Amino acid sequence: MSTAPDTIVLVHGLWMTPRSWEQWVPYYEGKGYKVITPTYPGFEVEVEALREDPTPIATATVSATVAHIAEAITELDAPPIIMGHSFGGTLTQLLLDRGCGAAGVAIDSAPTEGVHVSPLSQIKSLFPALKDPRSRHRAFGFTPEEFHYAFTNTLGEEESHRVYDRYHIPAPGNWIWAYGLIANFKPGHQETWVNYKNPNRAPLLFIGGSEDNIMPPSVNKSNAKHYKGDTITEYHEFEGRDHWTCGADGWEAVADFALEWAVAHAGSAGVPLAAPV
Repeated sequence: MSTAPDTIVLVHGLWMTPRSWEQWVPYYEGKGYKVITPTYPGFEVEVEALREDPTPIATATVSATVAHIAEAITELDAPPIIMGHSFGGTLTQLLLDRGCGAAGVAIDSAPTEGVHVSPLSQIKSLFPALKDPRSRHRAFGFTPEEFHYAFTNTLGEEESHRVYDRYHIPAPGNWIWAYGLIANFKPGHQETWVNYKNPNRAPLLFIGGSEDNIMPPSVNKSNAKHYKGDTITEYHEFEGRDHWTCGADGWEAVADFALEWAVAHAGSAGVPLAAPV
């Protein structure tokens, strides 16, 4: 007999670690769920250690990261709800396409392959990394001012600095170059390719924030519209929220909406609630 998922997998995005979910974990555990926060291979240390030695960041790959998280999911007794923020939203889409998860939520998601929308605020957010080709082979970190524009633009400067100091790490420069604004100009399928017509994909919700600069609503709407067929794909937008929506005041509303939607739709794609093979 099918049962509702009892586990939630929270996948962080670039410039972040599992620490970014530190409020969501006890919140969902308080509702009776088991919560796991898998990280990228080599990112298992604390924020401060990754800042001191960003070598694991510079050498990270998308394919190894997807495989690493998928392995953690396949060890579960039943498919979980998968939620990802920013590039974690991309990873959530890749995982669902590979048969992982009973339902997925992509929050302020970076796009998968074929999404050609690049608003000016996104270009401005990513420009610090893209203006210097040398960053492609390094771990690239925002300055506090760049982070304020890209992530926390609805916060005051002092609060934005607090968030930066607590959570920010560099991101793999190659990911920004390979899967950012120029991904759609490369021939052939990239590692962020998904089958938008996959009939067995679990239900997927996109959540956007009206004030998000780095992954604006137009990016998430376009990503959602790429999915075809009868699989459930929906979009919901929160007014007045920026890219730091999972940590800024009022994050509980985002967490509640994501969970309620996922629980309501889990298993609705005709996929049995059994562990993926």
